[in-house]
Parts: sequence; C-alpha cells; structure tokens
Amino acid sequence: MGLPGLDFPGLGVGIAILRDGKLLLCRRMKAPEAGHWNIVGGKVEHMEPAEHAARREAEEETGLSVGSIRYLGVTEQRIEADGQHWVSLLYVCDDAKGEPRLTEPDKLSDIGWFDLHDLPQPLSVFTTAVLAYLR
Repeated sequence: MGLPGLDFPGLGVGIAILRDGKLLLCRRMKAPEAGHWNIVGGKVEHMEPAEHAARREAEEETGLSVGSIRYLGVTEQRIEADGQHWVSLLYVCDDAKGEPRLTEPDKLSDIGWFDLHDLPQPLSVFTTAVLAYLR
C-alpha cells in the first residue's frame, strides 16, 4: 500500500495558532525537516474531515483547547531532502485556551510563541507558506 508523503503525495493539515500577535511554533525532531520550526499539524486520517484533523493535531501536539478555526488556503510541499511530498490545507485559530506544552516529546523538542516579525530559524517550508496568508 505504501506510506503517504513518501510513496504517494500525502494529505496534511496545518493550523496557525495566534495569540496577542504571536504565532505558536514547534521545533520538529523527525523528517520532514527535522530541526525546523513548524506550525502544528499532521496528516489527515482516512475518512476524517480535514478541519477535524487540524483541530485534533493541534490539541494532541500542544495540549491547548482549540476554539473556532477558519480555512486559509492550500499549499504543496515537495521536500527533496527528505523525499516527501504533501498537499496541505491550512487553517488559522485565534481562539485557543490554555498554555501550550510539549505533549509529544518524541516528535517535538521545543514549543513557544513568536512574534510574526521575529520568527526563529530555520522555518519549515510549511510555515513559510502559511506566513503569506498571515502577513
């Protein structure tokens, strides 16, 4: 059958969580783009509505309670270095409750709020794509 993103293009979601002019970013530990700062997100499971996947991934990765979200657009990432290919639906939320924490320390090494005009480097291609919608 193969693996999404590796053997055929995968369908992913990303959600830009904003609070007080800051964007929540996580530092990835695994491919694609290990060591890069990324918005929260992940793959859409079979028969799962993409909006539900965005909310699920955000809550799993951050421990936040995600309120209303809205669709931003779509992006395609072809990450040659990791041999991965993803098409992702992007969402935004400025209605998340709680304080973010590292709930998946096997996947993420750091998490934090960053000013949109002073983001940490390196940024993932996924995060760079969402910035065009946010700025």
